[in-house]
Amino acid sequence: MPTAVQTIPDPKEHHISEPRINDRIRVPEVRLVGPNGEQVGIVRVEVALQLAADADLDLVEVAPMARPPVAKLMDFGKFKYEAAMKAREARKNQVNTVIKEIKLRPKIDPHDYATKKGHVERFLKAGDKVKVTIMFRGREQSRPELGFRLLQRLAEDVTELGFVESSPKQDGRNMIMVLGPTKKKSEAKAEQRRRREDDKGDDHAEKTRDDVVPAASAPSVTNTAPQSAAGASA
Repeated sequence: MPTAVQTIPDPKEHHISEPRINDRIRVPEVRLVGPNGEQVGIVRVEVALQLAADADLDLVEVAPMARPPVAKLMDFGKFKYEAAMKAREARKNQVNTVIKEIKLRPKIDPHDYATKKGHVERFLKAGDKVKVTIMFRGREQSRPELGFRLLQRLAEDVTELGFVESSPKQDGRNMIMVLGPTKKKSEAKAEQRRRREDDKGDDHAEKTRDDVVPAASAPSVTNTAPQSAAGASA
């Protein structure tokens, strides 16, 4: 019976995802770049490390494959933080291509057509592509021009929001057309965020106006004191 052999990883073997810094740089000399991007030149690594220590910075190897390697004086902690923020922002703005699908019949009634067109407009406004499928049944398969005209009509009705990315083509019993949005997904998402922020601002302004109660006007005081006898006789 074969014996299972467990491989124990060597703790010395590891993949370095970060650049080498400071005393991890084991080359005799480097092409040194200053903290503001200025070219210092080729110096011994000991000299570069001393310059980094004097400036309270790190020596970071930014181009290890160069000959000699390129190293830069920088605040490595700040560099890592800024890189992480950039990566986070890139992930937040990452655009995933989404293809929505709408299915129609060649002899669709006006109400259903308006509903389906509304869905297509909503998808395109959100920056998504739309796959429009015409489904033929029975004798409808002998009238492909009906589906073609319907797809043309739909493309013309949404021309302000999208364009024909893939022209109508027959696919078995179906006819397919793909519409692409005129706005990119990232632009559509940014516009939605701005609209939500504007709505929040309007709601806040409206609430502020409602909270302000106008001061009541002071009632007028009428002098009702009785007249003096002398005044009355006059």
